[in-house]
Amino acid sequence: MPIRGKVPSDVRRLKVVVSVALIAMLASVAVPGPVGSRVPSPAATVDPGLFQRVEVAALARGTAMTINPQDPGARSAGSLDQGSTIVEPDLRTGPFLAPIRDAQPAPSAGAVSKNVWRHDSNISWYGPRLYGNGTACGQTLTKALVGVAHRTLPCGTLVTFRYGGKTLTVPVVDRGPYVSGRTWDLTYGACSKLAHCFTGSIDWKFPGS
Repeated sequence: MPIRGKVPSDVRRLKVVVSVALIAMLASVAVPGPVGSRVPSPAATVDPGLFQRVEVAALARGTAMTINPQDPGARSAGSLDQGSTIVEPDLRTGPFLAPIRDAQPAPSAGAVSKNVWRHDSNISWYGPRLYGNGTACGQTLTKALVGVAHRTLPCGTLVTFRYGGKTLTVPVVDRGPYVSGRTWDLTYGACSKLAHCFTGSIDWKFPGS
C-alpha cells in the first residue's frame, strides 16, 4: 500500500542541497581551470658550466663515410671538409650513355669445313606387288621410277644418297615407310642405281647443304 502524507520541510531542503553539491562537482570536472594544474615556472638562468664545447669541424674533417661513395675522388672523396659545399645534382635531360666496349677482334682467315652428310643405319627399298599403283605424289610406281618415300617431306623434295662410292639425287615421290624406326624407302629404280637393294646403312643429305 502506498504511504500518503505530507513530506517534512527539512527533507526537501536536504534534497536540494545534495543536488546543488552534485552540480558543483560536475562543473569542476568538466570546465578546465587552475584546479589541480601547475603554473609555469618563471624563467631561470642555466649554468653554462653544465655544458662542454664541441668542435664540429674537427669531427667532420677527414672522417670516412660509412657507405662507399659512388664517385670516389670526384666530389667528396669519402670525407667532408670545413669548406665543403653540398650541391643537389641536376636533373638529367639527355639519354643515358651506353657503355663503350672495345671492338671484337676480326676473325682469322681460313675456311670452316662442315660435314653435312647424315648417316642412316636402317634404310630399305620397296616395289614388288605394288607396281602399277599410283604414288602419293601422283605418279605410277614402276621398276624404272627413281625416287624415295618419306612421311612428311613435300613431294618433289630432292635428297642425295651416297653408298659404296656412288652418289644419287632423287625426288620424294611417295609416302612411307610404314616401319617403325625407318625414315627412307628407296624405289627399285633408285636402289638399283646405288646397288643398295637391301636394308642397311647409307649416307644422305639435302643438295646444297
